[in-house]
Amino acid sequence: MKRIRSVQVTLFLVIITCLLMGFTPLASSYPQNSGVTIKITQVDNSKFPLVTVYVSAVNAKGEPIAVNAKDLVIREGDQVVPANFVEGAGAVGPLTTLLVMDVSGSMQKMGKIDSAKAVAKEYINQMRDGDKAGIILFNTMVKTYQVIKEDRSALLQAIDLITPGGDTAMYDALISGVNMLNGVTGRKAILVYTDGLDNRSKSSAEQVISTIGTGGLTISTVGFGDASQGLNSQEALDEGALKYLAEKSGGLYGYAANREQLSALYASFGRSMQSEYSLTYRSPYGLRNGINRSLTVTLESAAGGMSQSGASATYNPGGLIPEVPISGSWSLFFGLLVFLGLMAAVPILLPLAQEKLPALPKSIRRSKASVKLKEPKKVAIKFKN
Repeated sequence: MKRIRSVQVTLFLVIITCLLMGFTPLASSYPQNSGVTIKITQVDNSKFPLVTVYVSAVNAKGEPIAVNAKDLVIREGDQVVPANFVEGAGAVGPLTTLLVMDVSGSMQKMGKIDSAKAVAKEYINQMRDGDKAGIILFNTMVKTYQVIKEDRSALLQAIDLITPGGDTAMYDALISGVNMLNGVTGRKAILVYTDGLDNRSKSSAEQVISTIGTGGLTISTVGFGDASQGLNSQEALDEGALKYLAEKSGGLYGYAANREQLSALYASFGRSMQSEYSLTYRSPYGLRNGINRSLTVTLESAAGGMSQSGASATYNPGGLIPEVPISGSWSLFFGLLVFLGLMAAVPILLPLAQEKLPALPKSIRRSKASVKLKEPKKVAIKFKN
């Protein structure tokens, strides 16, 4: 009896732990006294049990700095796991970027569209050999303006032809961008700027995050409008939504009041991604059980093993058994599984059951039921004179 109760308590603690892991932010950083901030930008488990983690190291000003890649220690759960393959700063493979650009009518004011086009071209010009980019435009509609390619000249020519007009459907544009990048391997990111709030999308910010696939990606956002206006104003900037998208995807948020600040932000985003580290390891828990895995990367001194800075994230390997929010859902899940199994077995079992039933006698099978109707009695009616 005690053993059964012990198993029940253990199972309860496991479920509670999984629930808490499920509510952990996708990526978070906690700088310590070293002045170095480690940030997990992307977790790619599309080749699970191999997992690739992209990590950035920045100083107090947010600028990328070099660290010894050997001092980056990976833990899945509480278990230290060795990195099978490490790529240092500047050596991470090709970067794929989608420029998601607001071309709504308000971008015509104060030369904002000209500033945005100029900064987009600056970003294209700083691409390395092998890097790729694509362009998605959004106003009332969403348009894949330039498919992902390495050809810089084609990208620059496409930017020159951009013209603004219409309302703002940013979330729908981001859904299109995420779906486009989900099939791309390696480090990938979306850079989106907008001068207003979304007033046309059928999708939501939460749906954008949930659409990100197992390969992961980051969404870095730039607000290029008037943050002092209320959300009921046509000129408003929804900074809360932009910060949410960046935080939940492991990206960055920045506000730009003019072209110079916008240019500095895009250049900073580019330098940061090009200076990242890539760590690939084999998960010690190779089963796809549908439960979130906790993951940490810390910068530790090779001499003393002291943790100087680190970052945490969660990922889900997928699998047959889905992650569930409450323990009661497990019984519902297995109940449905049994029901579906029985439904699938009915077409197979029914013919077998019919074959085993005893055959009816021929006399019964050939007999035909007959019904005879009685003729009605004749009644004589006499009329009196």
